[in-house]
Amino acid sequence: MKRILTLFTLASLSFSALAEDGKLAVAGLNFAYPSTWASIPPTSPMRAGTLQVTVEGAEKPLEAVFYYFGAGQGGDAKANVDRWLGQFASPPESKTEELDANGTKVTLVTATGTYNDGAMFGPKTPKDNYTLLGAIVPGQDAPVFIKLTGPKDAVAKISDAFRALIKSPFAAK
Repeated sequence: MKRILTLFTLASLSFSALAEDGKLAVAGLNFAYPSTWASIPPTSPMRAGTLQVTVEGAEKPLEAVFYYFGAGQGGDAKANVDRWLGQFASPPESKTEELDANGTKVTLVTATGTYNDGAMFGPKTPKDNYTLLGAIVPGQDAPVFIKLTGPKDAVAKISDAFRALIKSPFAAK
């Protein structure tokens, strides 16, 4: 409980996301997003920001959810990749890439299969033929984690925009 309160305090204070003109600021990083995407208020203290995009083939808008847990928190890349892959009913078809963002390494995970959708500690609903895009973006004192899930075909339509989004804090100015 103390950890949750600490996370809530961090999210509520200086680490809350600020959106302005197609930019989302999370943990000192400015993420640029396309005009077809929209920033919405986070729905829980665990979220540092949320972007929504309406995509043909998805029942509801897809959400790219940003998480930032503070200095030294959130675990390493391998632990997070393993956790994301573990959210599938059986091992998904997956690929982990290290993207070069102007000299900064950004980790991108793409996984497709039967995704167990639902809150972390709540009941899960299996979603067949779903894709998860997960990114681990290095921050000043801890990584920012970004996760987006949805129907495979819908996610495929925005995967290039997601790649650009996760590299955008390091774009040449």
